[in-house]
Amino acid sequence: MTTTTLAVLVPLLPFLGAAAGLLLGRTAPGFVRPLAILPTLTSLVLAALVAARQGGDQAIDSATELTPTGSVPIELALHIDGFAALVAVLVGLVASCVQIYSTGYLRDDPRYPSYAALVSLFTSAMFLVVYSGDLIVLLVGWEVMGICSYFLVGHYWETPEARSASLKAFLVTKLGDVPFLIGLFALATDAGSFRITKVLGAVASGGLDHPTLIALLLLAGVAGKSAQFPLHTWLPDAMAGPTPVSALIHAATMVAAGVYFIARLLPVFEASQAAMAVLAVMAAVTMAGSGLAALAQDDIKRVLAYSTIGQLGYMTGALAVGDRGAAVFHLLSHGAFKALLFLAAGVIIHAAGTNSLAAMSRMRNLRDRVPDAYWTMTVALLALAAIPPFSGFFSKEAVLGVAEHAATGHTEHVPAAAGWIVLIAGLVTAVLTAAYAMRLWLLAFRGRGAEAPDHGRQPLTMTVVLWVLAVPSLALGGFVFRLLPDWFDGRDLAPTLTTSVLGTGLALAGGIVTYGAWRHTTALAARVPLGAVAAHPEGDAAQVEAEAIATHEPAYGDIAYAPDPADPGRLLLGPLHRPAAAGFHLDAVYTVLFVRPVQAGASLVRFLDREVVETYVRGAGALPRWLGAAVRRAQTGNVQTYVSALLAGTVVLAVAAVLVATGA
Repeated sequence: MTTTTLAVLVPLLPFLGAAAGLLLGRTAPGFVRPLAILPTLTSLVLAALVAARQGGDQAIDSATELTPTGSVPIELALHIDGFAALVAVLVGLVASCVQIYSTGYLRDDPRYPSYAALVSLFTSAMFLVVYSGDLIVLLVGWEVMGICSYFLVGHYWETPEARSASLKAFLVTKLGDVPFLIGLFALATDAGSFRITKVLGAVASGGLDHPTLIALLLLAGVAGKSAQFPLHTWLPDAMAGPTPVSALIHAATMVAAGVYFIARLLPVFEASQAAMAVLAVMAAVTMAGSGLAALAQDDIKRVLAYSTIGQLGYMTGALAVGDRGAAVFHLLSHGAFKALLFLAAGVIIHAAGTNSLAAMSRMRNLRDRVPDAYWTMTVALLALAAIPPFSGFFSKEAVLGVAEHAATGHTEHVPAAAGWIVLIAGLVTAVLTAAYAMRLWLLAFRGRGAEAPDHGRQPLTMTVVLWVLAVPSLALGGFVFRLLPDWFDGRDLAPTLTTSVLGTGLALAGGIVTYGAWRHTTALAARVPLGAVAAHPEGDAAQVEAEAIATHEPAYGDIAYAPDPADPGRLLLGPLHRPAAAGFHLDAVYTVLFVRPVQAGASLVRFLDREVVETYVRGAGALPRWLGAAVRRAQTGNVQTYVSALLAGTVVLAVAAVLVATGA
């Protein structure tokens, strides 16, 4: 079987599995779980075979004209380079782990068949984005992911939080997709093709007439899909969906698509220094702002959500300094440990019966209830904080290294200022990342108070997946750094001495300071009587999470006022804690700038429709009705009345004729 055939089967199999799962969900429910897992696992194996055959060498290209358009053709094309091959393996790995984990997590959920089918369709769409060599076909996968995210985030539609979050995710990402679509058409018009290889060829020959405009339009779509400032606000609210969905969206699909898109078309953005500067500023604000927000969140999943936003900022920062190798390297590393963090968080939420870190900090021995989640999450948090030798260290230091290289003026097409912006923001974010990672670990696993509820051991399908993902979280960085340099444009991704010492030192300092603040706040909190910890009754993990979402006001209500005297984040942030907990009130700003004007416009249109347009419509119907009533009254059936009316009319006409004649 040729490599091209294998590559076609990779996105096709999950799609067929989704279709079959929907058709057989009610008639043959016993086939739903195999149809969810086996196609995705098979796609993972095939993606690994494609990667082995591609080997980091010349890209695999294949195309068939999909439809003649008379101008710019649309082609069913493949373009598989080293980046595409490795990202596809990551997508297959995380999606397979999520499907396996979900069989235990949603084992009693009556909507599991539709959920599993949507996850498979989501996976298929991401595979399509990764392997596609035509921008229109890529756009199809891009939009299908947006639709799937709407349904998956709103899986617990009984809760208003889930309904609101799903609608917000859909609308915000669509807000970015409108300029993105315009940018794609403008790019194809200048390049004369939607084929990625031809577009890159046109860029190399200087064939783009409007590089800055095109790059900025495309950046709007990337900002929406990859949750970058200022279109990042949908991602924390998307935590209202099931935890496995959060792992899938944050680790391997949806948010990774925007970063991967820029990496694939990086020369288009490098053609405009203004676009690279905008990308650098966007990455810096995203990194620092999300780090501060994560340090103030009470909901464990929202901490991880803001963490994802920050790590995506690292990736876009690497792209802003012109190095797609470091960006994709961090995408791969982050995909492994972030999926592990979310899936482990799902186990912890089930054990604690709440999403609230404040509540977990009042539970003693929670780590003994979930030993698998405790150890694997510890590994993932160390990788997130970029502590050597965990995978996050190698990939994050690769980003800081290329930023240092650009800041010293050694990178073409990249302003030195962009390098300094990314480098400084990256170092600040390293401190914040270690701080909120340490805070999460301390509040979740070092709680004091009542005994944590005992729900027994988690299903094997959930715990095995955690250990599978712990392996790349521990070893992926060194493996890629030493064995796969050819897959990353042949660049040396080894960490530089300066950034390694500085970055690791700052990370350790952030963790140590947070630990000291926790000791201080814990001592103060010991003087405050602890509230009783309500043990959640035994039940399905998904049901526990849905109820936790519905009842956890600090997370989805006014999170800025959640009292937690043992929280070191309050001490570290000081007066910044309240605005950081509320996401710096960006939602409130958007409400004032966009939501209320749109609602006012809608109210005006409704008023005009009801009070003006309908008035004319009602009048147009009422006038003939009144005339008809008047005429009907004149039809009395009396001959004398008719003759009298005729004579009166004759007299009137005669008088009128005389007056007209006299006037003439």
